[in-house]
Amino acid sequence: MAPKADTQSAGAVAAADASSQFSMDPLFHTLKVVPYSFLRPPRLRLKIPSVSLPSAMTVFSLVLLTYFMVVSGFVYDVIVEPPGIGSTQDPATGAVRPVVFLPGRVNGQYIIEGLSSGFMFVLGGIGIVLLDLALDKNRARSVKVSYAIAGISSVVIAYVMTTLFVRIKIPGYLR
Repeated sequence: MAPKADTQSAGAVAAADASSQFSMDPLFHTLKVVPYSFLRPPRLRLKIPSVSLPSAMTVFSLVLLTYFMVVSGFVYDVIVEPPGIGSTQDPATGAVRPVVFLPGRVNGQYIIEGLSSGFMFVLGGIGIVLLDLALDKNRARSVKVSYAIAGISSVVIAYVMTTLFVRIKIPGYLR
């Protein structure tokens, strides 16, 4: 059996609100309403601001920047706060040498390591975009060849450097 609705309590709340409006102290009413009774709000003719869409290059730049921040480990760098670059002591001479890659730890990085790896990933992505631009039929042949050469070289450089980074990071991997 369904419970009955409590209409009596809802009616009592509405009656209490209505009675509180009319049982206002006259002095309070005079101080609250009378000084402002001669004022009227101004007639404002406000325009709704028009926001234009950003250009395609602006959106591409923001997406590329976001991609760079994600793949370079920006969130990791903010949370963990690793050093910018590491150092190790040379056992033969005793001199301190800078180290860019944190060897042996896959889940850890120096800041410069993340930025350089992220740059290589972005370079490979830009190379793919250049290869796509080289396929445009409305461009001159020399421009298409230039885009193709730049795209292929960017992708190859990014691949070779990323593979080198992985080999430095994890010795004995991919051999």
